Amino acid sequence: MNNPAIIIEELSKCYRIGIQESHDSLAGAFFGFLKSPWKNYRRYRSLYRFDELENGTGPNCQTEHHDILWALKDVSVEVKEGEVLGIIGRNGAGKSTLLKILSRITEPTFGKALIRGRVSSLLEVGTGFHPELTGRENVYVNGTILGMTKKEVDSKFDEIVAFSGIEKFIDTPVKRYSSGMQVRLAFAVAAHLEPEVLIVDEVLAVGDVAFQKKCLGKMNDVAKSGRTILFVSHNMGSVGSLCQTGLWLENGGVCMQGDIQSVISAYMDAVVAGDGANNPDEWKRKGSGEAQFSRATLLNAAGDPSQAYKMGDSIILELGIDIHSPLQVIDHIHVGIRRSETGTNILHVMSQDSGLIWQGVSPGQRTIRVEIPECMLYPGSYRVALLMASGVTQLDYIEDAMGFEMRENRVSQRNVPFAYYSNSAVVHVRSQWSEVEPIDGSVVLNVAFNE
Repeated sequence: MNNPAIIIEELSKCYRIGIQESHDSLAGAFFGFLKSPWKNYRRYRSLYRFDELENGTGPNCQTEHHDILWALKDVSVEVKEGEVLGIIGRNGAGKSTLLKILSRITEPTFGKALIRGRVSSLLEVGTGFHPELTGRENVYVNGTILGMTKKEVDSKFDEIVAFSGIEKFIDTPVKRYSSGMQVRLAFAVAAHLEPEVLIVDEVLAVGDVAFQKKCLGKMNDVAKSGRTILFVSHNMGSVGSLCQTGLWLENGGVCMQGDIQSVISAYMDAVVAGDGANNPDEWKRKGSGEAQFSRATLLNAAGDPSQAYKMGDSIILELGIDIHSPLQVIDHIHVGIRRSETGTNILHVMSQDSGLIWQGVSPGQRTIRVEIPECMLYPGSYRVALLMASGVTQLDYIEDAMGFEMRENRVSQRNVPFAYYSNSAVVHVRSQWSEVEPIDGSVVLNVAFNE
């Protein structure tokens, strides 16, 4: 059994939010303390009184301009050597705070975090770079910080520069780099200097699509080499394909930990269930209102409610419709699907595809089902829009009715995860490949494949 590379025990981090006195100098801070010694004594002492902070009864919780925010609270996690851990959660869940503590950028309020081995972190654009130094000089500075000798950095330098793709600017001061160029060089350094633990935040979203693909491929290589990776991303497709285990943080605490697909499934179910966009009472509508969508439910092939599908699954959408006024015709009912991360429209289906047109419509309630068989959308998050019209009259339009998640599935013989391509393609179609005129002496490798 692998030894633990990271041990986190009852880790907590709190911040005081509100109005804070600022001092421009050490002397100013000293005299500020002298002006109100008792107030400052109570403030600093309260930081070490966990029971009072937790219950909101400490002096620091009662002051007029201060409040306590627990970015992390009682987090206990163990990560094995060679494990690839995906950390997911909503914005403000504590993901970045946890990585900053592990990277020794900030100190915890309580608890401890132990890491065995060298750590390389990529948390923000340009982290660890000195703006006045050139890219070449920053590579050596970062290598030295990681504990590497100049000889070790020399042996990796050409690979780092080639991977970053900024050879022409390697001797230019970093302050003149764009954010994308900084990310390229920072990731190249972090991934090639062979740390035992690699920590990567959502910063990869800054790079262009081609470089993101290179990064995911490199992280796959790093993972296969037996090094430990902590990866934070809102792209569930990337997390699911790269990581083995998952950690779901919610409101600063551990909500779930375990197999990555189980964690993603539970997280997406909670996100969709708690999303106001899935509540008809909170839908933002446009239209005449003569007929409106009353409910929308996503179902799987068995007819059970679902918010997560695998590539190749059939997606069923059940729509409830309330007709408030007599109408001559309802001839347009549309369902649009777009990518959550980019907002790009992906699919559009409508009732006329099956010849479903209502004429002489009386007030009342109706229910329809829309099925997209064997949906081959690439892994990722998607949102659903609904539209209903009578001729040129828009009856009801809901831009963001609900969301769902697509996940990896074995629908092809390719050995590269679909998530690797999810930023450059969105739909997979089956294709047949064969060699027409084989070269003499060549060998065709046929890979066994079961759908």
